[in-house]
Amino acid sequence: MTTAQAPATGRRVLRALGTGTPVYLLLVVLLAVLALTDPGFYEPDRFLAFVKRAAPLVILAAGQYLVIVCGEFDLSVGAIVTAGVVVAAELYGSFPAAPWPLVTVVLLLAGALAGLVSGLITTLLRVPSFITTLGMMLILEGAVFFWTGGSPHGALPAEFRRLGRGTAFGWLPWAVLACVVAGLLAARLMRSDFGRTLLATGDSERAAALAGVRVARARTIAFVLSGAAAALAAVLVGGFSGVSAQAGRGYEFEAITAVVLGGVVLGGGRGSVVAAMAGAFSLQALFTLLNLQGVSGALESTVQGVIVIAAVALGAADWSGLRRRGTESPGAKTS
Repeated sequence: MTTAQAPATGRRVLRALGTGTPVYLLLVVLLAVLALTDPGFYEPDRFLAFVKRAAPLVILAAGQYLVIVCGEFDLSVGAIVTAGVVVAAELYGSFPAAPWPLVTVVLLLAGALAGLVSGLITTLLRVPSFITTLGMMLILEGAVFFWTGGSPHGALPAEFRRLGRGTAFGWLPWAVLACVVAGLLAARLMRSDFGRTLLATGDSERAAALAGVRVARARTIAFVLSGAAAALAAVLVGGFSGVSAQAGRGYEFEAITAVVLGGVVLGGGRGSVVAAMAGAFSLQALFTLLNLQGVSGALESTVQGVIVIAAVALGAADWSGLRRRGTESPGAKTS
């Protein structure tokens, strides 16, 4: 490769990576630092365990991306995770012989239903999604607390928990497989006509409507998919961590942080679902690194806050003047 070809190749690579370039570089750096900090981190069992822990957040980030890229927010996903874990435990308490595929399908349908309600309220009643999903979060949290008295009853059987903690083929965690499948489906979805519709809706609702896009339907479907993704995350969290009335607490903010970290523009219209999922992995890698360094887990919220503010500020900055100065030749003179 000649000297002249190298910059051209670099530019093509950057164009292929798109707006997610910074988060991909960040993920590489974090994984390299983890390798230096903990030499055994890349042993197959330990690395797969890391991916397994990250899987629920990655799936939530993919669902959250669909909502954010079309111009909305979904704050209810953490509460859906909690409700899913608690409902599964209560169902098994009443029907111990219930097959786990049936319970999983019930949870996915319930999550999709919660998303449908949020989507219809947002699109038909014109209630801002921030308020709608905040209300849904409070409703679900209150319902869970009322139902369980703050202490969930029942337990999740080993068959159901296999998705969160078991392995396929004797070595590959089911959670990793679920994460990969969800990522492939999300990426395929965004390459479809529906994915382009979501991007167009987030970029300009009026222009999309004038072009014939059924904006309300597109946004409602995005909420439905986000709710279903949260229910799938609930299955993995329940399998991995067991039953808890706090199972999904904070996941909604972690998912938004991951999406923002992935370079997705709040307000919609621009961003990559793969970058959003890379943002989730980066966030999990950062938390793992902080834990290895003995930093208190209480600072995780602080770190998330800094990331959100910094990422949004960088995304909103006007870099056009800097780019113009960079393209001017040093000897150029103004007329």
